[in-house]
Parts: sequence; structure tokens; C-alpha cells
Amino acid sequence: MSSNPVGWFEIYVSDLERATKFYETVLAVKLEKLDSPSPEVEMVAFPIAMDGPGASGALTKMDGVAPGGNSVMVYFSCTDCATEAARIEDAGGSLQQPKTDIGDYGFCAMAVDTEGNTFGLHSSQ
Repeated sequence: MSSNPVGWFEIYVSDLERATKFYETVLAVKLEKLDSPSPEVEMVAFPIAMDGPGASGALTKMDGVAPGGNSVMVYFSCTDCATEAARIEDAGGSLQQPKTDIGDYGFCAMAVDTEGNTFGLHSSQ
């Protein structure tokens, strides 16, 4: 494989406005509305660096697709994941695992967003 294995991700939500505010607060980024391919799909995208490494994705509200309880784990890259982890509860989510040393791979934290989706934070320091 000559590229990163993940090219895009979607986090399914039921309240797009609430979920957008949560991720903008925790990650200190601005999400942008995407044009939808159909009226039953609403999406807001995380920042996209077209020539940068890694993958971007979107919060997605889609008829018939419920959030939470899924088996996909998205890890957001951070400088120090403790910074973003400290914002989670004030933004309406819950911290499941604080910043934890994972040896040669750096550090990670895990949380649940306002929609019931589990996600991770990863940093090298």
C-alpha cells in the first residue's frame, strides 16, 4: 500500500448542530458545511489539507443511520492529547480514558461525544 489506509471517515450524528459545536470546541477547529449528494444527508467536514498526510472526514446526519454503538474508532491527531481531553466534559461529552502512555506509539485518550460515538485522541507527547 503506497498511501495511508484511511482516506475518509464519517461520524454519524442525530443532532448535527450539537455535534458540530462539540467537535469545534474540543478540537479547536472550524467545521465547514459540505454540499450534499441527496436531501436526506447533511454533512459538515473537518479541516481538509488536500496535500497533507492523514485523512479528513465529516459529521454526517443521514436518514436511517443512528449514531453511537458503532465499531469504528477515529483517533484525532493532537500536539498533546491532554489539551483536547480537558475540553471534553465542558463541551458535553464524557472522558472514558484520560491521557495514557502507549509506549513507543505516544499517548492517547478516549471519549464519548454528545451523540454517543466513541472517539480517540492521539499525540506523540
